[in-house]
Amino acid sequence: MKVVISPAKNMVQDADTLPPAAMPVFLEDAEYLTGVLRSMPYEAFHRVMNCSDALAKRAFEQYARMRPSRAATPALLAYDGIQYKYMTPGLFTQEQLDYVKEHLRILSGFYGVLRPFDGVSPYRLEMQAKLKADFCRSLYEFWGDSLGNILLQEDSVLVNLASEEYARAVRPWVKGKARFITCVFAEEPEPGVFLEKGVYVKMARGEMVRFAAENAAKAPEELRAFDRLGYRFAPSLSSEETYVFTRKE
Repeated sequence: MKVVISPAKNMVQDADTLPPAAMPVFLEDAEYLTGVLRSMPYEAFHRVMNCSDALAKRAFEQYARMRPSRAATPALLAYDGIQYKYMTPGLFTQEQLDYVKEHLRILSGFYGVLRPFDGVSPYRLEMQAKLKADFCRSLYEFWGDSLGNILLQEDSVLVNLASEEYARAVRPWVKGKARFITCVFAEEPEPGVFLEKGVYVKMARGEMVRFAAENAAKAPEELRAFDRLGYRFAPSLSSEETYVFTRKE
C-alpha cells in the first residue's frame, strides 16, 4: 500500500534534522523545469505562478539560485502546510519514519513524485499552473503517465489523500491497473448534509498519515478505524473506491 499526498505551498529548509536519503526519481525533469522557468521574463513567470507580486518575486529569485541536485532538505520536512503540521513528522519515532519511507509518496508539480527523504529545494509550482510552452500545454501534459507509472511500479494499492489538483495527475493512469481508494473527510452541519471544508480536510489528511504510521497500517481497510479530530468511518456513504469519514460540525 502506498499513501499519496499533496505538497504544501509553504516550504522551509532544514539540513540539520535529517540528511536526504536520495535524490528525486524525476530529478532531470525538475532540472529541465528549472531552466524553463529561469529563462522566462518576469511578467510571464508571474502569470504562471498566479500569485501575489511579492510571492512571485520570491519564487523568481529562488529559481535563479536553485540547483536541484544540491538540495539538502528531506521532502517530508520541507513542506510546511496545515497537513504537515498535523502529521508532525518531526515527532515520528524511528519505526514511524521507516513506515513512511516505505508507504508514503508526495506528488509535486515540480518534482513529480517524491519519497519522504528525497532531497528538495524550496520552490513554487502548483500542478495546475498554466505553464504553456513548446513542449506542453500544462503540467498535466508535461508529466503525462509518468507519475502513475512510477507508483504502479511500486504498488498496486494506492490510498489517495491528495487534493483533486494532484490526484488528477495520477488517477487516469492507474484506473483499472490498481486499487485507488480516495479518503473523504466531511462535516455534517445537519443530519444528512455533508460538506468538505478545506482547512479541516487538510488537518484530517495529516492526522491520517500519522494514524497510519503509528499503527503500521499495511492495508486500506485498517484505515477505517481512523477516529481523530472527531471523524468516524461512515460505511453507508463509502464504497470500495471511496472511504468517507464524517463528524458532527
